[in-house]
Amino acid sequence: MLTIVLVLRRQEQYIITTARPRQRVDEKTNIESNDPEWLPLAIASVLLILDSLVFGVAPSGPWDDSGFTTGVIGMAGISMGYVAWYRYTFKRKGLVPWIDQWEKPEESVRLVFAAAVSTLALAWASGNPLQPYLPEPTGLVLTLVGLLLALQSIYVYLVLGPLRED
Repeated sequence: MLTIVLVLRRQEQYIITTARPRQRVDEKTNIESNDPEWLPLAIASVLLILDSLVFGVAPSGPWDDSGFTTGVIGMAGISMGYVAWYRYTFKRKGLVPWIDQWEKPEESVRLVFAAAVSTLALAWASGNPLQPYLPEPTGLVLTLVGLLLALQSIYVYLVLGPLRED
């Protein structure tokens, strides 16, 4: 005798509330956790980064350069690691933390801007005195990351300061 068990998928329930920013509506139920999966991404990230830094196993690809493929594998690993960190930290899917998710945005904006300036200084150093020791696009990639950090910190500063809606 064949028995088929059908498991009903959990239905999404939406709660409309007048919660203030940084205020959560928590509901305790017996339903499984709604947190997104982060562990498989973290494991894949570690494996890809290890392959890029230690093992160096990469095909030459259509561009006939295994070093380029190794860099692509490393960048994919770093990207997956960031997504895993975001999902673990904020318990939601996404890529950019909303200002409402910051615990102390007035203090954090200074740290983010300091990280942006540090990253841009490191980009300059990797493109000038350290250029012979690093791959050529290192300064370009670090400049991109530093400018994105600076853009986010300037945006948060403006939202918290001159553009604040009371």
